[in-house]
Amino acid sequence: MTVEESLCNVEFLKSSNTYVAKVQSEIGGLREYRSSTFEEVLEQVIIDLQEEFESTS
Repeated sequence: MTVEESLCNVEFLKSSNTYVAKVQSEIGGLREYRSSTFEEVLEQVIIDLQEEFESTS
């Protein structure tokens, strides 16, 4: 038997020249990151989630 639990929801969007990441988690709530490059937005999301989940373990 496998039990799954959603830890967070991440959504990436692109509008004109801006990349947007929307991250929602129980601990951090809803937050949004913006940049002109996808790599920068992805890096921001990774750092934020690493810090969030390291503080809960």
